[in-house]
Formats: sequence, C-alpha cells, structure tokens
Amino acid sequence: MFRLDRTVGKGHSHDDAANQSLYWKSKTVDERLAGAMYLNSVAYSFDINNPPRLDRTVFSTRKHEIR
Repeated sequence: MFRLDRTVGKGHSHDDAANQSLYWKSKTVDERLAGAMYLNSVAYSFDINNPPRLDRTVFSTRKHEIR
C-alpha cells in the first residue's frame, strides 16, 4: 500500500505561488520545456542527456473509417 510522505514537500503562500506562475510565464516555450524535461528526469530517475526511448511495440495505430 502506498502512503503519502508529508515531510517531503512544503506549503507555499498565495504570493509565492503567483510569483512562480509569473516566473514561468516570462520564460520562452523552449525554456519551459527544458524545465519540464528536467523535472521528468528527476521524477523517473533517468539521465537528462540520455533519456529512455519510447517503446513503440506498446502502441498501435490504425486509420479511422471516413463516413
């Protein structure tokens, strides 16, 4: 059974949250994507310079019938 570890995170005030929002909105799309890629690499424990490849055998594609 999974349990939430409440000691890891910390609470923020509304002002801090607004400042974070303004900070990321001031960045370019490329900078935002780089930040998201960094967070993914930390969350899923992979090297940011060598990300895992997509397993294409899991997904399938098909054409939809046009009516």
